[in-house]
Amino acid sequence: MLRFIRPVIYVCGFLVLILAGMMLAVGVFAWSRRDPETQVFLICAAIAAVSGAVMVLSCRRAQFNLIARQLYLLTSLSWVIMSLVGALPLIFSHSNLSLTDALFEAVSGITTTGSTVLSGLEHRPASLLLWRSLLQWLGGLGVIGMAVSILPFLRVGGMRLFHTESSDWSDKSVPRLQSLARLLLGTYFGISVACILSYWAAGMSLFDAINHAMTTVSTGGYATDDRSMGRFSHGILWIASLFMLLGALPFTMIITFLRRPAMDTLKNQQAIGLVFIIGTVSLMLTGVLIYQHQYEPFEALTHATFNLVSVITTTGYASTDYLGWGAFSVALFFLVMFIGGCSGSTSGGMKVFRFQLSYLFLRTQIRKLVHPSGVFITQYNGRRVQDEIIQSAVAFSFLFFLALAVITLLLALLGLDLLTSVSASATALTNVGPGVGEIIGPAGNFATLPAAAKWLLCFAMLLGRLELLTLMVLFTPIFWRG
Repeated sequence: MLRFIRPVIYVCGFLVLILAGMMLAVGVFAWSRRDPETQVFLICAAIAAVSGAVMVLSCRRAQFNLIARQLYLLTSLSWVIMSLVGALPLIFSHSNLSLTDALFEAVSGITTTGSTVLSGLEHRPASLLLWRSLLQWLGGLGVIGMAVSILPFLRVGGMRLFHTESSDWSDKSVPRLQSLARLLLGTYFGISVACILSYWAAGMSLFDAINHAMTTVSTGGYATDDRSMGRFSHGILWIASLFMLLGALPFTMIITFLRRPAMDTLKNQQAIGLVFIIGTVSLMLTGVLIYQHQYEPFEALTHATFNLVSVITTTGYASTDYLGWGAFSVALFFLVMFIGGCSGSTSGGMKVFRFQLSYLFLRTQIRKLVHPSGVFITQYNGRRVQDEIIQSAVAFSFLFFLALAVITLLLALLGLDLLTSVSASATALTNVGPGVGEIIGPAGNFATLPAAAKWLLCFAMLLGRLELLTLMVLFTPIFWRG
């Protein structure tokens, strides 16, 4: 067993060292501003650095290759360890957060969910706000790397569909993987810088621009004020909508377009489907708001588009309390949170491609009912979809809704009302952030939930972020028997 787990601990050690470096950077930032949390971040950076160094040095080997079982364990364990280490500054801060609340905030950050137990954000130390944003930015990068490089190889939830040349593990070519990693990091960093400059030019302070850019591109949704994005101009809301959408698009498609700017590189069924859904539903929601005399036409279009993009990309920002838009709008927001963005993006949710595959599968079944002897080939992005991909997508969908039902029942058992139980479990599994209802809606937070409910939602956030099957396989006896 030790031989099996050593390479996993070795890699996780480097992740802890990365977090230590980030804590040190925030500590220096805090020192420059005479922030009260300076000592906290420096001490936590030292703890993380020592822990990471011990993990790396004790498990170092000359060379090793990770097999599928080790990759499952690495994928799950790395997110758990990053959540635990990321919670350290929150635990020891002067905000007097309990262990449960600190861990909830860290898990929500690293999984780019955006649910929070904090209030009065505008009065919190700048270092803590920056740390929350950094956790989401790092989490968004980790999501892309996992979705592009690891999940297709593990054949999780239909991700095998994206086992393309840009994420090909078949030859386990280290140089190619390193090149892909550099391209992903460069693209992610470049979009983040562009977002910072856009926000700053539109009127945000530099500090707000940096924080909101990191949580926009990562589709995380942490803000620096309890009003979320509601205190900014319409121009900033449109900029945010654009960069949230970019964060929800396949990064391999963006990389391909940047290297070869041509319209045919944008012919991605996922991306086209996401843009079509956003455009159609935004116009429909705008019409409803105008009909209800909620806003003037342009203001209605701005708020409808921004909040819809925020929910469907699982960012979780809010420009206003959209629960006041009526039952139809609330139901619409609740339903679209399940969709999510594209595979290989920073967003959560069930992903657009699974809904598209479900439609194609249903269409094929209907054709077979009409023509029992017919032979029908299902194609996606111009390629034939293998039966194993359909089976994996169906298994993922079944497990998703089973987990949704179980978590909802457990939350209800802990004393939460039905609406809060359903929306909390849904927003955790889809990594959206705010739920529905007065307690955890866009105008509330998760602070008043029982401690047991917060621990359960931490598990649900990790479960959703890891595409369910990656984490659930660790609870099967056959995994540990090999």
